Formats: sequence, C-alpha cells, structure tokens
Amino acid sequence: MTILVVGLGADGWAGLPEPARAELAGCDVLFGSARQLELVPLDLPKHAWPSPLLPALDDLLSGHAGWRFGVLASGDPLLSGIGTTLVKRFEDVRIVPAVSSVTLARARLGWSAEETEVVSVVGRSVHRISRVLTSGARVLVLSSDASTPAEIAELLTAQGFGESGMTVLSRLGSPREHRVDGVARTWSAEVDPVNIVAIECVGTGLPPLPGLPDDAFEHDGQLTKRDLRASALARLAPLPGQLLWDVGAGAGSVAIEWSRAHPRNRAIAVERDPVRAERIRRNAERLGVPELRVVTGSAPEVLTGLPAPDAVFAGGGLASLDVCREALRDGGRLVAHAVTLESEQVLAAAYREHGGELVRLAVEHAAPLGGFTGWTPARTVTQWSYAK
Repeated sequence: MTILVVGLGADGWAGLPEPARAELAGCDVLFGSARQLELVPLDLPKHAWPSPLLPALDDLLSGHAGWRFGVLASGDPLLSGIGTTLVKRFEDVRIVPAVSSVTLARARLGWSAEETEVVSVVGRSVHRISRVLTSGARVLVLSSDASTPAEIAELLTAQGFGESGMTVLSRLGSPREHRVDGVARTWSAEVDPVNIVAIECVGTGLPPLPGLPDDAFEHDGQLTKRDLRASALARLAPLPGQLLWDVGAGAGSVAIEWSRAHPRNRAIAVERDPVRAERIRRNAERLGVPELRVVTGSAPEVLTGLPAPDAVFAGGGLASLDVCREALRDGGRLVAHAVTLESEQVLAAAYREHGGELVRLAVEHAAPLGGFTGWTPARTVTQWSYAK
C-alpha cells in the first residue's frame, strides 16, 4: 500500500503542477474533504473523510495491499494537516506540498517566519491563542470556519487585547483572495469560511517562563505558590512533547505552566475534588492550554491505565509517591512537596532509599509591621526531587 498526499492551494487543480496531477491520476482511490474532492476533475473513486476521522482512519486505509491511495490536503500537508497523522501511522507515505496558507499570509503581510507565532484552532478551542498573547507579538491563526475571527476578537477583548489589530485573509492564492482589516474590540466583519487570521497584539500578556503570579489562577487556597512552583518546574525540566502527571493538582498551576512551556507539552492533572477539577479546566482554558486533561478521583487508584509520564509533580498527599516513581519513564523526573512533619518523613525516607535532592524552601514576604515593615514567613516546604 502506498499513500500519496498532495497539497492543494485555494486555486485547486489549476494550481497543481503537471507531475502532481499525473501522480494523482495514477491512484486507485482519492480521499479528502468534500470541498477538496470537488476541485479535482479525475474519474476515480472518491471518498470524503468521515467525522470523526481518526477512529475510522486505519480501517479506511488498511487491507488493500498494492493499492495506491491519493489523499488531498490543504497547502502543506505537514502543517497542522492530515499528512502529519498519516506519516505517524503508516510506512509508505509520500508528501507533495503546496505553498501553505501561512507562507502566503506572511508574504502578504511582510512578516518573517522568525517573528511569527502560528496557532491552529482547526477543530480546537480558540483559547489555545491565549498562550502566545503578549505585547508586540505577531500571531497567525489557522481558522476552523467563518465564525473563528469573531470568536478570536471576543477572546482578545476579554483578555485585555481589545486594541490588537486583526487581518483576515481569505482564499489565499486564488482569484477570490480577499482581505479585511480591523480592531478586535470593534470587530464585526463577515468573512469567507476559508480564512487565516493575523493578529498584531496590543496588550499586556503573561510570560511563558515558570512562576506566573498567583492571581493568574482561580483558586481556593490550594495552590502551589509562585516561588515554590518555579523551583518545582525548574527540577521537573519541561521538554517539548513530554507528559507530566500533576497529582493532587489543586488549582492545576504546575500542570498549566508545564503545558505553557511548549505547545507540544502534555499534562494530566489528577484531583479528587470535583469542584477543584472544574476550576482546573477553567484555569487551563483561560491560560491557553485547553487540551490539558483533568482526571477526577483519588490517587493512586485513578493513576492505573494513564500513559507513562516523563515527569510527576506530587503536591498533595504522598500516598501515591511510590506508584508515581515506578510509573516514570527512564530518565523521568519527580518532584514532591511536603509541609507537615508526617509528609516530610515520607520524603526523607524516599531520599534515603532512592537518592535525589532534598531541600527545604522558606519564603518570606515584606509586609507592614506597625509603622514599619517586617518579614512575614510562609509555611516552609520540604522538596524532594528525583531522576529515574
């Protein structure tokens, strides 16, 4: 079985070079969206992708030894496209890209690749944009449909970026190419469903580095405070594409900051209190990582069956400490915090048996003391960090 993935521009068949046309003509069957299939005038069996696609994909493309499958994609198939999914699942996949809408948009705007953030909200929450909002940032957003620009404008306004400039570029590379400019706060334009949104950010955003202010999170007091969170994340060492378990997540601050460190990072927040679990979901959405997974239940029972983590933060009860350590992948990191004598003894025993690093963290804040200023100490935290 061979899979040929051909990227189409907005001009469809007319914009395809002759070699790509010839390769598609030699396929046994064509797959793509209904819109894409209409653009290709070949007398071949054509099948529109089902929805949802991923559960049906293997059955659609397997069991046909010797067949040549043609797959139509938009622009660059490896830019938030079907090509990425296919190369991960099948062996013999050939990609023939077209110029992507991102490249065309940057050309129209004069934006370099180095200074442009690209976020896809195709089939995803527009809240993913919140992660990259910062003063002066230039962001290109791959839209789901005609409603996406208005949703983006509403989000920008709610996040304090209402004065940001917005440009919607539709049908890029086709004779119907169109451009609409405006400001997020007053956005009201109707646009074509096939569009990409450019944002020039005006506002004050949050930094991507660990240690967000505590008031960036909705919480009920169950929160790993800023200085302790920064210390924990430094030892957890977020790396692109890795998975974190945040066990006893409270407000989800560690899982959220881990996820914000890189767009491919993944996290699972484990929280036994359903009210707090819902709060984690709200925090994750507002802070730009809506894909964060929240598991409601008590550890260690709910940890069974979860994908193996690259890192674990245990900020709540330590009853699951051994389970978390054993679940780590090779090279994985674990950080645990204790504030009581009993839980500190658990960490001291783990340190004696497994090594690692054991430290005590004491933070004091300046505060009024009568007519003067004095230091108010926070509860001292014992931190154990371990690499498997």
